[in-house]
Formats: sequence, structure tokens, C-alpha cells
Amino acid sequence: MLGKILAKRHGFRCTVLFAIDPETGEIDPLNVTNIAGLELLDSADLMIIFTRFRNLPDEQMACIDRYVKSGKPIIGLRTATHAFNIPADRAFARYSFNSKEWDGGFGRQILGETWISHHGAHNKESTRGVIAPGMENHPIVRGCEDIWGPTDVYTVRLPLPGDSQPLVLGQVLTGMSPHDPPLSGPKNDPMMPVAWTKTYQGENGKVGRVFTTTMGAAVDLKSEGLRRLLVNAAYWCMGMEDKIPPRADVETVGPYEPSYFGFGAFRKGLRPKDYAME
Repeated sequence: MLGKILAKRHGFRCTVLFAIDPETGEIDPLNVTNIAGLELLDSADLMIIFTRFRNLPDEQMACIDRYVKSGKPIIGLRTATHAFNIPADRAFARYSFNSKEWDGGFGRQILGETWISHHGAHNKESTRGVIAPGMENHPIVRGCEDIWGPTDVYTVRLPLPGDSQPLVLGQVLTGMSPHDPPLSGPKNDPMMPVAWTKTYQGENGKVGRVFTTTMGAAVDLKSEGLRRLLVNAAYWCMGMEDKIPPRADVETVGPYEPSYFGFGAFRKGLRPKDYAME
């Protein structure tokens, strides 16, 4: 859905890669060892990553490693903070979410945080996105008046590392409706950042822009405000913030009927061609 919006509504060339069962060719999010086509990152201008605890083979990890070393921009969604879980004896073990060699791995070093814990109660307390004080005029939040998602706020350590700049704070709600009131007590005092910017330096010295949000499950993206946040972030990450309109077009391309988050809850039997651009 996001790839289709960026392509059809904004003119970007987008390629979407999936976890694939190599025996059937079907999309299988539970397969943590295969994402075919990662060599296409070599010609990409922006990587948008939404993985969880992947243990990819060295030849696939090498594609991601080359991209990171290049210093090109990156957007990380939700579980990308713990994108990889690679054994310590493997070549790219430093990318692992619990790496000691590269503290916190890819998540902490590049995106700004690794997996810590659930801050809101999972599947009980949803998230209202609140623009961080002083960030109301940042180009990424332009037109993002209403951000809500049924997923919970993740814990992050404050302050976030390096030059991280929180843009959106996660207000924990008492229930699973956007109309539920905020939860009283320490969970919202202070509120955790749920979207921020930062930079990282590639091996060649090039500085890459990064946008990270701990929101972004499929059902979260029913929120127009969250979709607009991600589209605006794509422009900003590529240094095109002067092209961000007052209200970016984020109408879905065709119907969007996401399955609810949960292990094994994905629709079975689908192949990448089933999501092809029409």
C-alpha cells in the first residue's frame, strides 16, 4: 500500500520485497531467513525497512550492509528497531538487536533504538500521535493533524542517541478506539517519542538522513495522518522537503483491507505478483 502511494500518487519508482518461502514462492512473514531481491538496494535512493528478528544469509545481509555503508537515507517502521537477530558467530552479527559489539545493533546505531519493551499495554492501550512541542512546523509533520493506531507505544530510552530529534510523541490511550481518553499516570508523563529523525555516517563519510517510527503495523496505516507522515518522511529523507505539499495525497491506491496484527494472522497463499501495480 505504501509503495503504491509513493509510486502512483508521487511518481517514485518503488520496489517492494517480501519474506518468501523458497519452496513455494509464497509470501511468508514467519520465514526469517529469506528476502529475495535485496541486491536491488545497490541502485536504491531510499531504503524503507519493516522487518522483525530476521536471520538472513550472509549474501543477503551483505546487500543491506553495502547500503548502510553508503550513507544513503533510511526509514524504519515499528519492529525495524529489532530488525535482525543474527547468531554471534555469523559475519553480520553486529546488526543483531542485542549486539554488544555494535551496541544495540542496526536498531540502536542507525535507527536510534533497539527493542526495549512495550510501554503501552499490547492490544489493550492504543496510541494517539501528538506533535512534539516546537516541531509543529517541521516538514515531516505537515498536514498530519490526526495520527492514531491500535498498536501500543514502545519503550525507548531518553534521550535518544546522537542528533535524534523527536517529532511525534505517543499518547497512551485507555483502550483500542481513537476516541478513548488518555491514560492517567506515569505512562504519559513523559510521553515516549514514537517518531523521530536522526542522521548516521556511512563508511565513506557521507551523512544519511534517518526517519524512525515505532508505529506502522498494517492496521496503523489506515490512519491518514500516519500515511502522510511516512510519505512526507520519504521526501525529507531524500532531501526533497521543499517538495512536500501542505497536504500530501495519501489516498490508498485501490482497496486497503489489512489483516490485524498477530503471529500467523497474515493471509496465506499470496505471492508478490498479487500486489503488482495495476
